[in-house]
This record gives sequence, C-alpha cells and structure tokens, in this order.
Amino acid sequence: MKRDAWAWSEGQPGVLALPSGRLIRGRGLRRPLDPTAPTPAYGVYLLGARPPRPPWESRWLHWPDFRLPGDRAQARATLTEAWHRAADQRVEIACAGGRGRTGTALACLAVLDGVPPEEAVQFVRSNYDRRAVETPWQRRYVRGFGAPGEAEGRS
Repeated sequence: MKRDAWAWSEGQPGVLALPSGRLIRGRGLRRPLDPTAPTPAYGVYLLGARPPRPPWESRWLHWPDFRLPGDRAQARATLTEAWHRAADQRVEIACAGGRGRTGTALACLAVLDGVPPEEAVQFVRSNYDRRAVETPWQRRYVRGFGAPGEAEGRS
C-alpha cells in the first residue's frame, strides 16, 4: 500500500498497522521523542493527571496507571475520534510507559477497525508490544469494547 506523505511509516518505532491500513503510533511518554521522527497531528494521552499541552492537537483521558478510564463514554468517543482521524492524520496514543493503557487503547482501536474483541489483545501484542495490555481488567475492557454499552459499564 502506497503511503501518503502525512502518514507514519510502518517501520517506525511504536507504529501499529491496523487491518484497514490505518497506522497509529503508540508511545511511552517517559521516553523522549525521536527528534528525527515526524510529530503527530493528533494525540490522545492516557494519564492519571493532565499532561502539559503538546504543540499539536490533543485530548487527555483521565486513566490512572494499571486501571481503566475514569469516564468510559468519553474514552469510547475519544478513541473513536482517534480511529477516524487515523485515516488521514498521524495519530499518537500514549501513556507513561506505553504498554498497559496505550496497549489497551490500541486494542480498542483494533476492535473499531474490525478485529474481533476476543482477538484484539493478541493482535496488539503481536504487532505492537508483546507485553501490551497489562491487567486482567484491561483485557476484559477490550473484550467489552466490542459491544456498545458494555465498555461504559462496571469496572
């Protein structure tokens, strides 16, 4: 598939290729940005406290480490927006370490992209980071993300 100039490259660190061809970069904010890598057009930051505002458009989701998003409906809307934007923009999903929350969000994006919910965690572990999605409740959240209303339910 020929990539437009705006797109991430599949070989770049942290870039996950979804089945539709959308490319989304996952990243750990504890690691510095590669100054030679392109910057995102849109970022979603999954942290327990509001991060400093980056120089690109972004959203913050209150999502404490090893936990689930504080507002499930907002998380679904924000991740759905990120998935739509990834069709023609460089989208980045990031938390502090780049594995648990980021992996969970990437697995939810994979579900939006058509990966069956029960296969999405393995898809992200195989194509992004083998240790992505760290807790049983994060895995359960991804499985529930496949059905509207379920991801907004109980922790």
